[in-house]
Amino acid sequence: MAYTIAFFGSKPYDEASFNEKNSGYGFELRYYKGHLNLNNVILTQGVDAVCIFVNDTADAEVIRQLAANGVKLLALRCAGYNNVDLNGITVVRVPASSPYAVAEYTVALMLSLNRKIPRATWRTRDGNFSLHGLLGFDMYGKTAGIIGTGKIAKKLIAILRGFGMYPDYNFAREHQVVYTTLDELYRSSDIISLHCPLTEQTRYLINDYSISKMKDGVMIINTGRGQLIHTNALIEGLKNKKIGSAGLDVYEEESEYFYEDRSDKIIDDDTLARLLSFNNVIVTSHQAFFTREALANIAATTLMNIKDFMEHKKLENEVRL
Repeated sequence: MAYTIAFFGSKPYDEASFNEKNSGYGFELRYYKGHLNLNNVILTQGVDAVCIFVNDTADAEVIRQLAANGVKLLALRCAGYNNVDLNGITVVRVPASSPYAVAEYTVALMLSLNRKIPRATWRTRDGNFSLHGLLGFDMYGKTAGIIGTGKIAKKLIAILRGFGMYPDYNFAREHQVVYTTLDELYRSSDIISLHCPLTEQTRYLINDYSISKMKDGVMIINTGRGQLIHTNALIEGLKNKKIGSAGLDVYEEESEYFYEDRSDKIIDDDTLARLLSFNNVIVTSHQAFFTREALANIAATTLMNIKDFMEHKKLENEVRL
């Protein structure tokens, strides 16, 4: 009997990439559009493995129900696991689908905010070719503060050095890295980009107090996890001009909106609606990872993780407490 995998929160692009890669494995794949939660966990009865994404719920009670239903493995098709309780069943993840994708998207947000590209596009479509309000700055010679130095951050640093920017730590002769303190990073950075995991230590890393230490007019970019930023503090910083602009590919309460078409409904999240009202803020729907190469890597790594588990091999991408 084929090994059965239930996918939650699946989209057509997930199905296409996993079906293609599964031709070499022969697993039985079941796709469910809804996010995994207590109301639909019953669908996992008789399933060997469950595959989820960033906005699915796998808290302690869901994990308990999965185990009771006979699920042996929880496979994350993403890097972050802040939405998962790690007690009960084995958990694996995709540590890096494409660090290039996220790093390149981060720079796209920086450039779009700095040079006001969305505003310029809207204007010219309306026949307004004025440059008023579109003034940017040279990124050359500016200081980039990168919080986190994982694979994505390292690719981002390489790109920014090509602009002639300077991270808030210096590369010594043989590329040994000297880190600065967060206080110094806040004080001296023109652009701050978040690339650290969401943990109890990093939750609301960007808050009223940390914002108060930053340069006036600082640009903040978040392609990591929404709860790295206290959104109300960000809004206050934008209102009082302490923060010059913000590029957000994630939002702390994104699960009700991101990856869904809500265009025929009123946004009843007042905080998100307020963010969307700023002309110096870009909000996108957690799409930094979204390239053909990344989707292929996600499918390949996820299915290999499941195969290794099934064959009792060492799990290179297991998540442990």
